[in-house]
Amino acid sequence: MARVLIIGSGPAGVSAALYARRGGAEVTVLSKGLALSGLHKAEKIENYYGLAEPVSGAELYQRGIEGAKKIGVEFVEDELLSLMFNDSFTGFKVTGKEHEFEAGAVIVATGASRQTLNVPGMKEFAGKGVSYCATCDAFFYRGKEVAVVGAGEYALHEAQSLLPHAAQVYLLTNGEEPAVEVPAAISVVNEKVTAIAGGDRVEKVVFADGSELGLSGVFMALGTAGSTAIAKKIGAQLEGNNIRIDAHGATNVPGLFAAGDCTGGLLQIAKAVYQGAEAGLSAVKYLREKKSA
Repeated sequence: MARVLIIGSGPAGVSAALYARRGGAEVTVLSKGLALSGLHKAEKIENYYGLAEPVSGAELYQRGIEGAKKIGVEFVEDELLSLMFNDSFTGFKVTGKEHEFEAGAVIVATGASRQTLNVPGMKEFAGKGVSYCATCDAFFYRGKEVAVVGAGEYALHEAQSLLPHAAQVYLLTNGEEPAVEVPAAISVVNEKVTAIAGGDRVEKVVFADGSELGLSGVFMALGTAGSTAIAKKIGAQLEGNNIRIDAHGATNVPGLFAAGDCTGGLLQIAKAVYQGAEAGLSAVKYLREKKSA
């Protein structure tokens, strides 16, 4: 059976891993580790089935991973950069900062939403020059000047995706120092962004020092790749900032599933574990049906 790759090691991701592994699949969980998990913020958890005494989020997180490892689930710590179809469109290719994976099915369980800028013009120009997907929209900016907002690996990956198409690519770090080595072909601007402006479409960004930079497109890539950005890039439907799934955790993209906070609704561990179980079982069923077709 083809591999199931799960993005996220919180309750939804580990629950999905348990059920997919017990269903007979080889399972890899791609994780950013506890420090970047929402669960680590919980000092005490005491409203969860089976816990007679409160437990910290960190302890519950570790218990979940240890249980999954015991049945053969592989955990890899890496930063996700992209999720795409493989060359034959028979599965998926997942690229991290240090690793690359092939999988027959992918479950997104990365927690909630995407990072953005709280500045004038962000909402007004969404879809009119403000984008969250360089891979999706690079074609529309051929021969134009564009910028990526961000200072890390994810931002650099997006900027490099734009280089073959755009006349000039800028990396706007929004006041931060770049956390990566930026190639000479990408111009770095360290000033803090205070506004995105234009007429019908984006025409420029305005910085805190009063300077301006003329642009046709602004791509958001703050922090690391969020769940909605991951899903949107491969064609999954969204509901606001949440990934749309059916009752079994399936998105509209065959072989792509989602579970937990990234799907909206009740943001509780119990719900994440339930959705993870559904997604894990659904992924195994999908692979079996695909193999017998």
